[in-house]
Amino acid sequence: MKLFPRLFSRKIEKQISSYQQELIETHYCEVENMYRQIRGWRHDYRNHIQTMKAYAASGDWESICHYLDLLDEDLTTLDTVIKTGNPMTDAILNSKISLARAKGITVQADAHIPVRLTSSEIDLCCILGNLFDNAIEASLALPEEQRLIRVYMDMKNTQLYISFTNFTAGRKLTKMGKRFQTTKGEGHGFGLVRIDTIVEKLDGYISRGSEDGAFTTEILLPQL
Repeated sequence: MKLFPRLFSRKIEKQISSYQQELIETHYCEVENMYRQIRGWRHDYRNHIQTMKAYAASGDWESICHYLDLLDEDLTTLDTVIKTGNPMTDAILNSKISLARAKGITVQADAHIPVRLTSSEIDLCCILGNLFDNAIEASLALPEEQRLIRVYMDMKNTQLYISFTNFTAGRKLTKMGKRFQTTKGEGHGFGLVRIDTIVEKLDGYISRGSEDGAFTTEILLPQL
């Protein structure tokens, strides 16, 4: 009689391991894509300088100004906007911010982590990755001009504080037990479960809030 629970437990553990690996590989691909773009821009740097020198030699200052505006716009899409002090957090946040902006979503991020975290990179990757994926998915249901994700991370004494807020197209969600009811697919619900499981494992705290047009998640993770 005990065989079935053991087999079921092994199946769940295998699914979780597979999900974690898939999530990490996705994040690393996003990071690699971002740095590939940066390397490409650096490669073109000499060409940009030569073009502006040619405009300057002919006294075409209007063309120089226009060219600089184009470069500034191009750099905005490549800028590594977040430097938290923690390399793994930088990689995850910057890759997801780059992905969100590519989908026409405005991201306002403020993150400061001037200490070495005790939370594992895999756990942090899963939490931040799922929070961003859910926020991006919800944002895509809105017109582009209304899409917004706010991210705030900082140390509160010995705990890492994480806050995600995104605008939504729907009304206030109904809470079912500890979680809000979702009409999304199985993967979405599994992502929420993974976040809760990791927070519980780390003796952390999580709070979700839903209002008309907005959804917020707050997390505290001890770093002792």
